[in-house]
Amino acid sequence: MYSHSAFSVVTNMKILKITSGAGILLSLLVSAGCTESTSDDLNNQSNTGMSTSTHSAIGKRPSSEQTNADNVHSYPYQEGDDIPALAYIEHNEVYNPESVIPPQCYTKTEGVNNPCYACHQSYDAMEKRPNQMGDGTLQGNYEFSDVGLTNSWKNLFIDRTSLIAGIDDATIQKYIAQDNYAASLKTDAIPDYMRIKDLSAADEAFDGDGFAKDNSGWVSYNYKPFPSTFWPTNGSTGDAMIRLPESFQTLNGEYNKAIYTLNLSLVEMAVKELDTLTVATVDELALNLDINQDGKLTKSVTEMARSSHYVGDASAIPLAHMLYPEGTEFLHTVRYIGVDEDGNIYNAPRMKEVRYMKKHMFRSRESLASAYYAEAKDKHFEKLPQTRYLGEKGIDNGFGWTINGFIEDEQGELRAQHDQELAFCNGCHKTVGSTFDQTFSFARKVPGKAGWGYIDLRAIEDVPNINEETGEYLTYMERVGGGDEFRQNGEMLAKWFDEKGMVKTQDLQRTKSVYDIITPSPERAYALNKAYLTIVKEQSYLFGRDATLTEATNVLSTIDAAQPPLKPEHRFKWDMRLDWQQEKPSAIAAAQ
Repeated sequence: MYSHSAFSVVTNMKILKITSGAGILLSLLVSAGCTESTSDDLNNQSNTGMSTSTHSAIGKRPSSEQTNADNVHSYPYQEGDDIPALAYIEHNEVYNPESVIPPQCYTKTEGVNNPCYACHQSYDAMEKRPNQMGDGTLQGNYEFSDVGLTNSWKNLFIDRTSLIAGIDDATIQKYIAQDNYAASLKTDAIPDYMRIKDLSAADEAFDGDGFAKDNSGWVSYNYKPFPSTFWPTNGSTGDAMIRLPESFQTLNGEYNKAIYTLNLSLVEMAVKELDTLTVATVDELALNLDINQDGKLTKSVTEMARSSHYVGDASAIPLAHMLYPEGTEFLHTVRYIGVDEDGNIYNAPRMKEVRYMKKHMFRSRESLASAYYAEAKDKHFEKLPQTRYLGEKGIDNGFGWTINGFIEDEQGELRAQHDQELAFCNGCHKTVGSTFDQTFSFARKVPGKAGWGYIDLRAIEDVPNINEETGEYLTYMERVGGGDEFRQNGEMLAKWFDEKGMVKTQDLQRTKSVYDIITPSPERAYALNKAYLTIVKEQSYLFGRDATLTEATNVLSTIDAAQPPLKPEHRFKWDMRLDWQQEKPSAIAAAQ
């Protein structure tokens, strides 16, 4: 999978020193201030007999003193060694040219288990979707390049139970309670455009309508997490915020919250193909706008009809079918799983990643068609995926979006992701058939006024997708045969499946909210947090970011012709948008 030229043996080679996994992890926690124990005490807590082969990516790079003594930049690896992830980056050696193939795409379907449908879809041309990827054939077919036939996400195949054995619950709880995002703002590690004051605590960061209190223009929204990678029971909590350009926030050059709210609603209508939405009370007389299009101006209006153009200082910009306006930004934090004193799950202050997207260029449906054609042409001629790197700005996904991200360093502080780490983002935000303008969460936002505000899983029921009858999560588990793509979340299997492997339909339908379905027990939350921390210490993100506890068994290490494709009856048409049945009938629609 990799060339050894950059790691050639030199005469004064320094051999990588491997330290006990538990000891080095606990040393990290000491440096982060998570325990009062000395390093000697912590090393005494390490389990004996641990095999270093299971965590060979943990190690120390040669010190500057060693390098100076050698009088040459040495590469302390030889043929057959397990090369640490950061060594590939340090020596500009591409580890995985097919990092755009996510780990989930190597799932064993056994011809019947289909997690693939949530990403890979082909839609009727009559819909005139800007997303023209049409990759529905990838459901259960391993249509990979020669390079992609080997699964490079080797963190999937590591059993981390021994690595986390030396970390107690109190220690990991103290670690995840730390606010590394605020710390990064103080050190200017995070660029200005990715800043929200007090982001680690939602109540302090946002008002009741979701607007950031620091006047940065960021607005949080409540959305149903995408199945199933973003379910807390599978490793992480998270949130999402949107920001529109300044002209969408102003009227006659002055900031106007009502105008901003209306433009956000128009974006939602454009992306979701909606004609009306509920909005916070609007004074049409003050704005001189007929928001509900009833032919008169009213003092108090709570419903908006879709218009051809945005409003306020953005009134010259037309709405585009299923597309965001140029300059739209998204901020998404991926966090550890918080557990309070009562065992409730919440978004922990500590962030694993801070992810950012900006639509730097608007591309029409016709322009996007040419980009999709170019992708298909490259694949046909067996060219490996190309990523355009923009230095500190991140990467260009080729479809008008700039993507950037920060991730924890060994000490738990947020650092800029390296080029190869960022290339991974294109796997979901470039050419996936089910996305809306290369994004996921906004199309799944709770509709209208109720959906503006910080994510709240207890406020969301398991509503079905459009054109579906049963709850989305219930349907997903029936089609997948488990509570995650890999069918190895034992807690979900025990909770929602019977002894014959069938979903407990009635139990799922009786749940009050998705919180009851997709959040883990405190014990599992602690274990997942610890498992991810081992990846942080290894800095082995190039090998995978999934916090699996044990070695994945329903995942292929290599693809060969013997792998059966999904049977036709196990392939599905699907739309990630949701049928929010609890929404009241539109008064505007009724009047019309």
